[in-house]
Amino acid sequence: MLGLPRGLRHHGGMTETGGHIHLILPDATERAACFRAIAAGTTRVVRSFASADAWLEAEPDPGDAILLFRWRQPGKVSGGALLDRIASCPGLVAFVAAERLSIAESRAVLRGGAHDLLPAPLDPRLVRRTIDAALSDWHAQRRAAAAHRDAETRLAALTPRERDILESLAAGLGNKAIARRLDLSPRTVEVHRANIMRRAGAANVAELLRLAFIAEQAQAGFSIRNGA
Repeated sequence: MLGLPRGLRHHGGMTETGGHIHLILPDATERAACFRAIAAGTTRVVRSFASADAWLEAEPDPGDAILLFRWRQPGKVSGGALLDRIASCPGLVAFVAAERLSIAESRAVLRGGAHDLLPAPLDPRLVRRTIDAALSDWHAQRRAAAAHRDAETRLAALTPRERDILESLAAGLGNKAIARRLDLSPRTVEVHRANIMRRAGAANVAELLRLAFIAEQAQAGFSIRNGA
């Protein structure tokens, strides 16, 4: 049974200045042209391979990576088998290049988890635009994930009562309305509000509500991913 490269068994990450990009293109001319187009003017880590066999044997350590490969591969490992192998790697974005695919093959490519299907022979300019867009999306997702983690961390220390008050603040209620809603004195609400601001490290209510919104969005995304 073929194993995955070590870097796909574990976890890594694209660098903020670029990203790991692996090309598995049998045609040497096409491979060189795409390599030049992707690497030009960047600090990206770009590696190229003549076959899926060679890629697996090299045991690269890309962590999260972008992989571009031809559907039809020489050697023992076909494009379909390679796609099956990497389907369980959430940090890897796969692009498949192919020509004259049957409807069944096209469905297999997209159902197998490929991000997109590119026409072959490959146009290096299209490849560059495609990779640039994929990296831009990846970095945007990483920034959003970092914001979610920060918001959740800053709100994690809140007590259940403080969370109730934060929810009321998010609903646009003032201190007196919150006091009536939670059967508290306005002074107690003021004390809780001060504690919430301090624990969350928020400079003002607007920042506090922004943190609450980000944390809520992160939790909603987690529930959707887990079928809740």
